[in-house]
Amino acid sequence: MHQHPALQLQERLRAGGLVQVPGAYDALSARLVERAGFPAVYMTGFGATAARLGQPDIGLLTQTEMTTHARDMVRAVAIPVIADADTGYGGPSNIERTVREYIQAGVAAIHLEDQIAPKRCGQMAGIRLMDTRENERRLRCALAARGDDALLVIGRTDALPALGIDEAVARAKRYQDAGVDLVFVDGIKTVAEVEAVARRVAGPKVVSIVDGTDAAALTATNLQDMGFALVFYAVTALFSAARAVEQALAELHASGTPRGLSTPGMSYADFSRVVGLAEHQRLDQEFGAS
Repeated sequence: MHQHPALQLQERLRAGGLVQVPGAYDALSARLVERAGFPAVYMTGFGATAARLGQPDIGLLTQTEMTTHARDMVRAVAIPVIADADTGYGGPSNIERTVREYIQAGVAAIHLEDQIAPKRCGQMAGIRLMDTRENERRLRCALAARGDDALLVIGRTDALPALGIDEAVARAKRYQDAGVDLVFVDGIKTVAEVEAVARRVAGPKVVSIVDGTDAAALTATNLQDMGFALVFYAVTALFSAARAVEQALAELHASGTPRGLSTPGMSYADFSRVVGLAEHQRLDQEFGAS
C-alpha cells in the first residue's frame, strides 16, 4: 500500500532540509521530473496555461481545467504533486469546491494567492491585491474545507512586486496566523529579496526561483542555509523544452531532415522508457489476446 502523497511530503518536510521541486507543465514533464530523482513535482499554472492554451499566465484556465490537469499529473507519477490553485476561483463556495477537487485529484499540496481577478503571473506587472483580512478568511475557508484530509495548504502573497517587502512580510505572518502549513512570498527577482524573506519570515516557507533572474544565482545549499523548506523551479523545464523544440524545428525547416540536429532528440527506446511502455507490454502479454 502506497503512502498518501501528502503524508509523504509532510514526512519529507519534517525531516528538515530543503525540498527541491521543479515545475512540470504536463504529465510527460512530470514523469521527467520524477525520473531525474526529485522528491516532488510542482504543477505550475504558468506552465499549465502555456501547455493547454499556448497563452500567458493571466488567469485564463478555469478550476475544472486546472484540477483535471492536476489529476492527469498525479496519475502519471508516484511522487507528491504540489499544485497551483490560483485564487480558489471565486468566493467561499468555490474555494471549498476547489479544495475538495484537488483532494480528490490526489495532490499533496496547493497554494492560494491574494490577488484580485484577473490574476497575473507573480513575475508580471499589474498585480492587484485583495484586502489582507478578506484573504485570511479565504484561507480559513480552505482549511475548513480540507477538514481531516491530508492536504498541505500554502498561503501565497503577491504583495512584494505590488507593494514592497514590508507588506509582503506582514501578509505572510497574517496568513501563518490564519493556520496555513507554509507561506510563499512570490514575485522574487533578486538575491536581496530572498535574503529579506529568509530573515524576516519565521516558520516553514516556500521560495520560487525563476530562470534568468538575479535570484537564480542562489543554490539549493544557499536556500537551505537560509531556512527555506521548499523551493520551486517553476519554469526551468518549460523554458528548456520550448527552446529545444524551437531550435530543432528551425533546423528541420532549414535542412529538410531531422538528421544531424545540433541537440539530438531522445531515441525511440529512451522515450519508451520515459512513458513506461514496458509495463503496458507486460499487461498485454499477460492479459491480451493470444
